Amino acid sequence: MEHDILGRALSAMRNTGISGKPFVELKPASRLLNDVLKILKSEGYIKDFTFEDNKKGGAIKVALTGGINNIGVIKPRYPVPLSEFEKFEQRYLPAKDFGRIIISTPKGVMTHLEAKQKKLGGTLIA
Repeated sequence: MEHDILGRALSAMRNTGISGKPFVELKPASRLLNDVLKILKSEGYIKDFTFEDNKKGGAIKVALTGGINNIGVIKPRYPVPLSEFEKFEQRYLPAKDFGRIIISTPKGVMTHLEAKQKKLGGTLIA
Protein backbone atom coordinates (compact mmCIF):
# COMPACT_ATOMS: atom_id res chain seq x y z
CA MET A 1 0.00 0.00 0.00
CA GLU A 2 1.36 3.37 -1.04
CA HIS A 3 1.10 6.09 1.57
CA ASP A 4 2.05 9.22 -0.37
CA ILE A 5 1.01 8.92 -4.01
CA LEU A 6 1.39 12.66 -4.63
CA GLY A 7 4.89 12.82 -3.11
CA ARG A 8 6.11 9.90 -5.19
CA ALA A 9 4.59 11.35 -8.37
CA LEU A 10 6.09 14.83 -7.90
CA SER A 11 9.48 13.31 -7.12
CA ALA A 12 9.29 11.21 -10.30
CA MET A 13 8.42 14.34 -12.32
CA ARG A 14 11.37 16.26 -10.84
CA ASN A 15 13.83 13.41 -11.46
CA THR A 16 12.59 12.80 -15.01
CA GLY A 17 12.81 16.52 -15.77
CA ILE A 18 16.39 16.66 -14.49
CA SER A 19 17.34 13.71 -16.70
CA GLY A 20 15.91 15.53 -19.74
CA LYS A 21 13.25 12.99 -20.71
CA PRO A 22 10.07 14.39 -22.29
CA PHE A 23 7.55 12.01 -20.66
CA VAL A 24 6.94 10.39 -17.28
CA GLU A 25 4.37 7.76 -16.32
CA LEU A 26 2.89 8.13 -12.83
CA LYS A 27 1.31 5.11 -11.13
CA PRO A 28 -1.12 4.84 -9.36
CA ALA A 29 -3.40 7.74 -10.20
CA SER A 30 -5.46 9.67 -7.67
CA ARG A 31 -7.97 12.51 -7.75
CA LEU A 32 -5.62 14.82 -5.83
CA LEU A 33 -2.79 14.07 -8.28
CA ASN A 34 -5.14 14.83 -11.17
CA ASP A 35 -6.11 18.18 -9.60
CA VAL A 36 -2.44 19.10 -9.01
CA LEU A 37 -1.56 18.21 -12.62
CA LYS A 38 -4.39 20.45 -13.89
CA ILE A 39 -2.85 23.34 -11.94
CA LEU A 40 0.65 22.57 -13.24
CA LYS A 41 -0.70 22.52 -16.80
CA SER A 42 -2.57 25.83 -16.40
CA GLU A 43 0.58 27.45 -14.95
CA GLY A 44 2.72 26.14 -17.85
CA TYR A 45 4.92 23.74 -15.87
CA ILE A 46 3.81 20.70 -17.91
CA LYS A 47 2.51 20.40 -21.49
CA ASP A 48 -0.27 17.88 -21.07
CA PHE A 49 -1.29 14.69 -19.29
CA THR A 50 -3.54 11.73 -20.07
CA PHE A 51 -5.15 9.15 -17.82
CA GLU A 52 -4.92 5.46 -18.76
CA ASP A 53 -7.11 2.94 -16.92
CA ASN A 54 -5.02 -0.20 -16.47
CA LYS A 55 -7.37 -1.86 -13.91
CA LYS A 56 -4.63 -1.49 -11.25
CA GLY A 57 -5.28 2.00 -9.97
CA GLY A 58 -4.68 3.74 -13.29
CA ALA A 59 -1.68 5.55 -14.70
CA ILE A 60 -1.12 9.12 -15.84
CA LYS A 61 1.29 9.92 -18.67
CA VAL A 62 2.69 13.45 -18.35
CA ALA A 63 4.43 15.44 -21.10
CA LEU A 64 7.06 17.66 -19.45
CA THR A 65 8.17 21.10 -20.65
CA GLY A 66 11.47 21.17 -18.77
CA GLY A 67 10.21 24.13 -16.71
CA ILE A 68 10.16 22.36 -13.34
CA ASN A 69 13.18 23.37 -11.26
CA ASN A 70 12.06 21.99 -7.92
CA ILE A 71 8.78 20.43 -6.91
CA GLY A 72 7.66 18.44 -3.91
CA VAL A 73 5.01 17.95 -1.27
CA ILE A 74 4.81 19.92 1.96
CA LYS A 75 4.85 17.66 4.99
CA PRO A 76 3.19 17.88 7.40
CA ARG A 77 0.24 19.39 5.58
CA TYR A 78 -0.33 22.62 7.47
CA PRO A 79 -3.79 24.19 7.68
CA VAL A 80 -3.15 27.87 6.98
CA PRO A 81 -5.52 30.84 7.34
CA LEU A 82 -5.33 33.58 4.72
CA SER A 83 -3.52 35.93 7.12
CA GLU A 84 -0.51 33.55 7.40
CA PHE A 85 0.17 32.93 3.68
CA GLU A 86 3.06 35.42 3.64
CA LYS A 87 5.01 33.39 6.22
CA PHE A 88 4.73 30.17 4.20
CA GLU A 89 5.52 31.94 0.92
CA GLN A 90 8.81 33.11 2.45
CA ARG A 91 9.53 29.62 3.74
CA TYR A 92 8.75 27.56 0.62
CA LEU A 93 9.20 29.84 -2.41
CA PRO A 94 12.63 30.95 -3.68
CA ALA A 95 11.57 34.58 -4.24
CA LYS A 96 8.48 36.77 -4.07
CA ASP A 97 6.09 36.01 -6.96
CA PHE A 98 8.35 33.19 -8.18
CA GLY A 99 6.90 29.68 -7.98
CA ARG A 100 3.56 28.47 -6.67
CA ILE A 101 2.26 26.81 -3.52
CA ILE A 102 -0.64 24.42 -4.16
CA ILE A 103 -3.38 24.58 -1.54
CA SER A 104 -6.47 22.48 -0.87
CA THR A 105 -9.33 24.82 0.06
CA PRO A 106 -13.03 24.24 0.69
CA LYS A 107 -13.59 25.44 -2.91
CA GLY A 108 -11.10 22.93 -4.40
CA VAL A 109 -7.38 22.67 -5.11
CA MET A 110 -5.74 25.92 -6.30
CA THR A 111 -2.55 27.96 -6.16
CA HIS A 112 -1.83 30.32 -3.29
CA LEU A 113 -2.39 33.29 -5.62
CA GLU A 114 -5.92 32.14 -6.50
CA ALA A 115 -6.66 31.48 -2.82
CA LYS A 116 -5.54 35.04 -1.98
CA GLN A 117 -7.82 36.50 -4.67
CA LYS A 118 -10.78 34.44 -3.41
CA LYS A 119 -9.84 35.20 0.22
CA LEU A 120 -9.64 31.52 1.21
CA GLY A 121 -7.39 29.65 3.59
CA GLY A 122 -6.63 25.97 3.27
CA THR A 123 -4.16 23.14 3.68
CA LEU A 124 -0.71 23.36 2.07
CA ILE A 125 -0.14 20.45 -0.32
CA ALA A 126 2.84 21.08 -2.64
